[in-house]
Amino acid sequence: MGTVVSAVKGTRDFYPEAMAIRAWLYRVIGEVSTSFGYQEYDGPFLERLELYAAKSGEELVKEQAFVFPDRGGELITLRPELTPTLARMVAQRQKQLVYPLRWWSFGPFWRYERPQKGRTREFFQWNADLIGANSPESDAELIALCVAFFRRVGLTPNQVGIFVNDRHLMENLLNGLGIEPERHREVFRLIDRRDKMTAGAWEEYALSVGIRATQLNDLKRVLDDRELWRESSSLQRVFAALVAYGAAEYVHFDAQIIRGLEYYTGTVFEGRDMDKEGRAILGGGHYDNLVADVGGEPLPGVGFAMGDVMITLILEKYGLLPPWNPAPADVLVTVFDNEHLLKSLEISQVLREAGLRVIGYTEAVKLDKQMRYAHRAGIRHVVIAGPDELAQNKVALKDLQTGTQTLLSLNEVVAMVKAQASVG
Repeated sequence: MGTVVSAVKGTRDFYPEAMAIRAWLYRVIGEVSTSFGYQEYDGPFLERLELYAAKSGEELVKEQAFVFPDRGGELITLRPELTPTLARMVAQRQKQLVYPLRWWSFGPFWRYERPQKGRTREFFQWNADLIGANSPESDAELIALCVAFFRRVGLTPNQVGIFVNDRHLMENLLNGLGIEPERHREVFRLIDRRDKMTAGAWEEYALSVGIRATQLNDLKRVLDDRELWRESSSLQRVFAALVAYGAAEYVHFDAQIIRGLEYYTGTVFEGRDMDKEGRAILGGGHYDNLVADVGGEPLPGVGFAMGDVMITLILEKYGLLPPWNPAPADVLVTVFDNEHLLKSLEISQVLREAGLRVIGYTEAVKLDKQMRYAHRAGIRHVVIAGPDELAQNKVALKDLQTGTQTLLSLNEVVAMVKAQASVG
């Protein structure tokens, strides 16, 4: 036997139990998104590299994107994110669309990163954006949408939270500390790295990029002030709206939340495990010029993205993943012998059309073998349709869980299986 070819590094095989979680996530995300009036959309998995050059940042374009030339020599990339695609799609039909737009998507993305816990090279991501609205209350809506998802999957405010900041507030504060506007991006990077370094290393790093000792002390004081949001009229409105949404218990101010230097211009937020373990669960914020950067008219917007890898780890940690039911069907219809094979297939179809998940055995092998298959596959109910049963226009329904066997009409089979499924 030859060596089995391994999967590409950083990708995952979705065996049925893993696929069930992915399908469940997609379903829940769809339910929560549509409850806020968001419409599902998607874009191509392949894009021209130039689409990302405008706003995604040099690191993403040069180091993280999977880039290759097509046969015409044009540089193509597997999409590393969806926001530039969204901007392009809006720009293409800007005059025909109805604003504000509320769109959501859940699909695959690729980034050439070092695989580690919470991060893979191929991942699925929930994206939601509200475009053409420009109020703090609009920003709050996206945060409330995240909270609605957390509630829907059973995550409590003690387990997860959403941490919010305002880039305008931070720019004003940096100005007040005597840090010139042209150095703000550098200082934002410094702030973003505070939780990722030891206190000593971070302070050393700050001094190495030109922050004076007095400025550093003032900066630390500002970053530790949990009431700082009250100096932002925008954040005051965001938090008031979150109270109206019933979402405030999940939301906290954090001056260290900076996010996407290339994108965001106002409110920014991240969802995290309250234990502060691992990477952010989700992140997003307010942007002003994204559509303009791909050739459209300027349109404000707010959006976020949530990857499937980290949220799955969080749900697993708190025991909130849905139970895995390995049974591929509710009923197995057995084959008595070759003479009754087609009749068995006919019965399986009748039960299927009545709303059951049904596997019809397709070979006339020993009944014991068929029973063993049902048992190993986790199928609880088995239908036996031999000449004696069919002579009475009935079938035998065997419950492998209880060991009981009952002679029933097909309608009675449907009723009994559905009744037993409803009680677990």
